Amino acid sequence: MAAADSLLVNVSESRVAASRTFCRLFRSQARRQAKATKRKYQASSEAPPVKRRNETFFLLAKKTSIEETQRTFKGKAQKTFSPKKFLASTSNINREEKPCIKTSSLFKNNPEIPELHRPVVRQVQEKVFTSGAFCELDLHPHLISTINTVLKMSSMTSVQKRSIPALLEGRDALVRSQTGSGKTLAYCIPMVQSLQAMKSKIQRSDGPYALVLVPTRELALQSFDTVQKLLKPFTWIVPGVLMGGEKKKSEKARLRKGINILISTPGRLVDHIKSTKNIHFSRIRWLILDEADRILDLGFEKDITMILNAVNTECQKRQNILLSATLTEGVTRLADISLHNPVSISVLDESHDQSKPKGKAIHEVSHPQTSIKLNSFAIPEGLDQYVTLVPSKLRLVSLAAFILQKCKLEKDQKMIIFFSSCELVEFHYNLFVQTLLSSSGAPASGQLPSASPRLKFLRLHGNMEQEERTEVFQEFSHSKTGVLLCTDVAARGLDLPQVTWIVQYNAPSSPAEYIHRIGRTARIGCHGSSLLILAPSEAEYVNSLASHKINISEIKIEDILSVLTRNDCFKGKRWGNQKSHAVGPQEIRERATVLQTVFEDYVHSSEKRVSWAKKALQSFIRAYATYPRELKHIFHVRSLHLGHVAKSFGLRDAPTNLSVSDIKKRKTNHKRPDLHKKTQSKHRLAEILRSEYSSGMEAGVAKVKKQNKHRKLGTQPLQS
Repeated sequence: MAAADSLLVNVSESRVAASRTFCRLFRSQARRQAKATKRKYQASSEAPPVKRRNETFFLLAKKTSIEETQRTFKGKAQKTFSPKKFLASTSNINREEKPCIKTSSLFKNNPEIPELHRPVVRQVQEKVFTSGAFCELDLHPHLISTINTVLKMSSMTSVQKRSIPALLEGRDALVRSQTGSGKTLAYCIPMVQSLQAMKSKIQRSDGPYALVLVPTRELALQSFDTVQKLLKPFTWIVPGVLMGGEKKKSEKARLRKGINILISTPGRLVDHIKSTKNIHFSRIRWLILDEADRILDLGFEKDITMILNAVNTECQKRQNILLSATLTEGVTRLADISLHNPVSISVLDESHDQSKPKGKAIHEVSHPQTSIKLNSFAIPEGLDQYVTLVPSKLRLVSLAAFILQKCKLEKDQKMIIFFSSCELVEFHYNLFVQTLLSSSGAPASGQLPSASPRLKFLRLHGNMEQEERTEVFQEFSHSKTGVLLCTDVAARGLDLPQVTWIVQYNAPSSPAEYIHRIGRTARIGCHGSSLLILAPSEAEYVNSLASHKINISEIKIEDILSVLTRNDCFKGKRWGNQKSHAVGPQEIRERATVLQTVFEDYVHSSEKRVSWAKKALQSFIRAYATYPRELKHIFHVRSLHLGHVAKSFGLRDAPTNLSVSDIKKRKTNHKRPDLHKKTQSKHRLAEILRSEYSSGMEAGVAKVKKQNKHRKLGTQPLQS
């Protein structure tokens, strides 16, 4: 018994000695921290922080050691004192006392949001549907049956009612109508009707009788699908499509077998004209340029000229049709060259066309621009347009909040978001997939703690493999919900069903481009909405749109960010345990800061992601510098605050090599009389702009394939 008592005393003494040793170590560490703090604040006027926290920790440690010793002597202690466990507990206390928010400057030093004075203008409206039915037209009964049963359409739209009779007469035509009004069927129906009615039955080996040129691969696929459906009763007429990204060898084989209705992108057709011997145009009866204004953009005028020369060499007599939702000077110039005695068909509001009889086409127009106004655009009646002014720092969280509000908290919402470059699409797609989407269970680092099965992200841009682009296009078309992040490759002619929201994250370079973007919703009489996101310095852009008869309502940024208060996953730790209270501006700011922190933590979690964010920022600045001269007073690189813009890419600081002075230096260097450098910069810009509409045969495609190969191997940045 005495031996046991002596052993207990020795153990207790050793524990007391251990606790005293730890206290001495803790005191010395506290002194070192105090000296470091004193040195830190010596140079500034601020006083060093009070040592209450260290003193508290010391008293806590001393009290703990005394209580532990007392419990040991009383024989009630079951656990021994552990210095490592104590250090862990103190670090946890430190963590709890510190706020979880790292980016408290999100709402500081932002420019004032100006009052938006929107001039009220009367928008040009077009009547979409008419009382006329397809059965009233002089069409083949099987064709009418196909339209009614396969396409499930019985009544014609205004542009179809005016175009089809004129085109059946064999007239050249310039057709202008709002987006989503059925222009594809307006030329496909008379084309199929005339080809099936030919006296000598068409043979596949005859080659193309109709040539349809479209600007993008997706529109080529969509037009091909429409023609295929119309040709169901007429199996001897064979349609075909040529576009970049496909194997040229297989396309040559299809051309060798025979294609009667050839749908193609301009660049790809030029490649075949140069290199494929068995392509000929001697029997061409129809030449159709759909979305003619876009075809002429970005240097494709040379391709069109080459195609027209090739067709004119073999076939002089044919019917030519140009179609677009907007008419530009380039289109009217092309119309003068390619159209012979054309009929100009435009569906205008009665108030803008009082002198012309209602429901009749305009005939014998030698100069189409005299009858169709180039400075006003028709807006779908069911389209609500909004604009919001957002400081650069808040652009990313505002976009994310808007996505969450519409596509997560509301039902059956389908959204398209337009960006200015492929790099921006890739960056935001990867960022949102890795942060706004998370698996069930415990959230991973940099992810939000709630999953939403309804939130689905897709991306579409010109640097993707054609197989992947087609897959994304089909998936989004057949999906009832989802968010498509894309460039202007999806802005023209695409009929994507049930799209409810169009968001323009980067402002378009022209009012015509604005019209085409918002035209992806509110199609064929449906309802839809659009949102344009502008910086405070870009507010004048609203007046520019108003001068083209475009009305926009304003949404306040507070209304967009307030959605973050409807989900507890945006609560920070410092107020997470508090009782719920009325939502105020401070809580909205705090929750927005939490969301921004999630983005920044993800971007800064690896060097590759930081590098990817910097590349996206550079791409944004390059695109910002390409706005046309008439908009430079609104969108100018020098008006950007690069530090604030960097925040919208999840970067905590602006990269040093992106200062405005460096941009000025580059501009001055380009002004030097160095012809080689000038040519290089022009080629580089042309490659960037043409990437969306390339034929797929350029040398740059090899680079894209190499990048995609790395992505498949898992070396792509931003992949977790």
